[in-house]
Amino acid sequence: MIAAIPFPDISPEIFTISLFGLDFSLRWYALAYIVGIVLGWRLVLATVSRPTLWPGDTSPMTRTQVDDLLTWVILGIILGGRLGFVLFYQPGYYLSNPGDILKIWQGGMAFHGGFLGVLIAATLYFRKENIPWLSAADVLAMVTPIGLLLGRIANFINAELWGRPTDLPWGVIFPGAEAQNCGTLAGLCARHPSQLYEAALEGLILGAVLIWLAYRRGAFKRPGLILGLFVAGYGLGRFLVEFVRQPDAQFISPGNPLGLAWQMGGYGLTMGQILSLPMIAVGLYFVLRARRA
Repeated sequence: MIAAIPFPDISPEIFTISLFGLDFSLRWYALAYIVGIVLGWRLVLATVSRPTLWPGDTSPMTRTQVDDLLTWVILGIILGGRLGFVLFYQPGYYLSNPGDILKIWQGGMAFHGGFLGVLIAATLYFRKENIPWLSAADVLAMVTPIGLLLGRIANFINAELWGRPTDLPWGVIFPGAEAQNCGTLAGLCARHPSQLYEAALEGLILGAVLIWLAYRRGAFKRPGLILGLFVAGYGLGRFLVEFVRQPDAQFISPGNPLGLAWQMGGYGLTMGQILSLPMIAVGLYFVLRARRA
C-alpha cells in the first residue's frame, strides 16, 4: 500500500438555490473567477494611483479608465478562454456539436486562449483611449497570477486537471472512475496534485515576484519588463508542470500513453508544452527589449 493523501470532502458547489423549478448553483470555479477579477481590479486601481511607480511619474491610466477596461477584460477572459479550449483541445467534438460551444457552465476553458483574448481586448481598448500599451500591459500582467492561483485551487476542489499517477507520499487519491484508471497499477491510484503545483508556480511565486519587482525595484519604469517576466514565467512554469500533468483524454491512445501532441525520434511535447514555448520566447523578447531601453 503506497502512502497517499485522500481527497478532501469538498463539494464543487458552494450552495444551490432552487427557483421556479430550476437549480442555480455557485461553484468554486465561478467564485475563483469573480474574486480573482475583483482583487486584480482593486490592485490595478491602487497601482495606477501611485504615479511615482511609472515612467515620468505619470500613471498610464486613470481610475475611470481602469473601471472601463474591466468590462473588456472580462469579455476577453470568457470568449478567449472558451474559444481557446474549443480550438486547441477539442476542435473535432465542437465541430460536430457547435451548439455546445456556448455551454461554458459545463466546463472547458483554456488559459492560453483566455490570455490571447485579454491581450486582444485590452489592446483594442488601449488604442481607443490612447493609453501607452506596454505600461498598461505591465500592470495587467502583474495582477493576473491572482486569478491563476485561485483558478488552480478551484480546479483541485473540482477534482479536475489532475496529474499523472505517482507513488510519492503527497500523491492525492482523486475520486471518480477516470482518475482511478491507472492502467496496470493495482489498488487505489494516487496522482500528482498538478493543480496545486501550478497554483504555487504560476500564481503564488510568480505573483509575489512581480509585485515585489513592481513596488520595490521600480520595474514599471522599464515598460514591458513585468509583461515579459509574466509571460515567460507562466510559460516556463506550465511547461515544467506538464511533465506530471495528465494530458487531455483526446490525445491519449494505445500507441501514445503519455498523450503527446507532437512526437519525433522518441521524444515529444504535450499540447500545453507546445502552447507554452511561444510564450517563453515572446516573454524573453519583452524582457530583453525592456532592459535595453
